[in-house]
Amino acid sequence: MERHPSPRRREFFAPGLLPETEMCAHTQVMHTHSSPTSRSAHGSDHRLQRGSSLQEKEAHKMAGPWCFGRVYLTVVALVFMAHGVSTHPTQEKVLAEKVQALMSWTELDRVIRMSDAVFYHFLLETPRNYSAIVMFTALHKFRSCVICKYAAEEFHILADSCQRPGAFTNKVFFALVDYDENPEAFHMFQVMTVPRFFHFPAKGKLAPHDIYPLEESNMVAEQMAKWVAERTEIKIDIIQPASYRGLFKSGILSALLGGLVYLLKWNRKFIFSKRVWQVLMLCFVMIMMSGKMWTHMNRAPYAQRNPRTGHMQYISEGMRFQFAVETYVVCLLHACVSLGTVLLDTAAASRESVQRRRVMILTGVCLIAVSFPGLLALLRVKVPPYLYGFS
Repeated sequence: MERHPSPRRREFFAPGLLPETEMCAHTQVMHTHSSPTSRSAHGSDHRLQRGSSLQEKEAHKMAGPWCFGRVYLTVVALVFMAHGVSTHPTQEKVLAEKVQALMSWTELDRVIRMSDAVFYHFLLETPRNYSAIVMFTALHKFRSCVICKYAAEEFHILADSCQRPGAFTNKVFFALVDYDENPEAFHMFQVMTVPRFFHFPAKGKLAPHDIYPLEESNMVAEQMAKWVAERTEIKIDIIQPASYRGLFKSGILSALLGGLVYLLKWNRKFIFSKRVWQVLMLCFVMIMMSGKMWTHMNRAPYAQRNPRTGHMQYISEGMRFQFAVETYVVCLLHACVSLGTVLLDTAAASRESVQRRRVMILTGVCLIAVSFPGLLALLRVKVPPYLYGFS
């Protein structure tokens, strides 16, 4: 014989909080209790069935709104997901803050100097919907990296042209990482030589083409702009900064031509003078021998501080590099040697007084005696194993 559930079991759960599955089981149990085996207590069972029916109706009435609310929330969630609404508002907020910070820094300086922490947060961590062109370099004075300074100038021209007021964009940013300030970034990407240029894409990882090919291209703003356009699909029109060197050179050339025309007007004999052409040719030879063209093409600095001693260095050690002031020293020494030789030659063939010839000879000997050892000493500084010299 089945055991009838006690009324306390039904009263333990409030009708409105009873789950649907338990409601169904509860209803089945209540129907089972009205079997013919319990007809001896027909009156009490009839009242029990009526009470059970009332509880079932009340439970279904209260469970209806709960089921409807659950279905409504499910539909709303599906609609939002179908329309691509982000379920991570924190990521969007972080991205907006990162872009805003980069734009603020770019307004102050088109090239952002990054520390290790800033580099990791803005260029390596997600989210990120922007690209970055990063220059790895070493610009401190004691590094003596002349090519780094030249590359930095061209990189600034590139950044200024891309982020100028009429073409400002938040899709690509320009940054600079210095080895003495951020060594961890150099170790992370195994940068062994400087300068190097990297493109950090908005999505995905670095590819071989994201490293600027220095072997195939020069470090000029125009060629770097083509590489940036290939990697980011952003075309950059290079705008060179205003330079008054050309105007200054044009003024000097005009003054020389004007002086030449003036001399030709009053005295045309000097143009046929051998000494004038000899002096001009000697000046040209001395300028070429001094290395003036090399320093101009390589934009060598005037002088540089020695990283070991801290003193200003005017003569570069080694034969592969030369300072601008060193060019002037070499040119002056060659000029003195040439002038001394000319004075000795003129005194030997001159018909002037003996006293004047002695002065010319003494001046020529002194010039050669001082200038030629100076050239040898300069050569020994450049090439220490050089054997000959006056010391």
